Amino acid sequence: MLESFEVTKKFLGKTAVDSISLKLEPGHIYAMLGPNGSGKTTWMKMAAGLIKPTSGVIKYNNVPVNVESRKHIAYMSTEPYFYDWMTIGDVGNYYDDFFEDFSMEAFDEMLVEMKLEKNLKCKALSSGMLAKLKVAVTMARDAKVYMLDEPLNGIDLLARDEVLNAIIRHAGEDKILLVSSHLVEELESVVDYAIFINNSHLVDVYEVEELRVKQCVSLADKYRDIYGSAEIGGAC
Repeated sequence: MLESFEVTKKFLGKTAVDSISLKLEPGHIYAMLGPNGSGKTTWMKMAAGLIKPTSGVIKYNNVPVNVESRKHIAYMSTEPYFYDWMTIGDVGNYYDDFFEDFSMEAFDEMLVEMKLEKNLKCKALSSGMLAKLKVAVTMARDAKVYMLDEPLNGIDLLARDEVLNAIIRHAGEDKILLVSSHLVEELESVVDYAIFINNSHLVDVYEVEELRVKQCVSLADKYRDIYGSAEIGGAC
């Protein structure tokens, strides 16, 4: 379980995350949704143990996130983090050296599915190829928590399907998967719960199937309702 207790993060007086309490449980895929600057990335980085909250605490299995918890939490950032001199194979070797739970076999399988060749230099990759490489190397870990920050950015429709299929394959009763994205429609059929964040605050958490059945709205409609002015709803 990954749990956030009244977590706040400030940078030079600006509040990036404000008193967010949240519980993520194994066996589910979560979408974290919100406009740019809403606090999604900051919360993920705190949950990954990369930055510390100004106040509050995030716990993994009832223990505050720390160096030890990083062994179980796989985080993929939006920023490119591969050196230009690296080939795709070098990236795999680096992760294999750094993470005990990294599977080169799983990495190789995803490279084939995503049509990526190991001898290609990172500096020569398109934005879409880099996006797929980041997902492949992150999901090749046998982690308990996967957090992917905007994994669908910069890739075409078919590549999105490859990425989403990789995410679904890693879902399981003992796994927590958290995905942030602006492409709400793409996540509709994949995620179980949607976490809406706006202006550094948690708006609410919705079960996606319940939205469809009880409120008769899609995930995209709920997004428009929260962040826009569109009227939604109607007969199921």
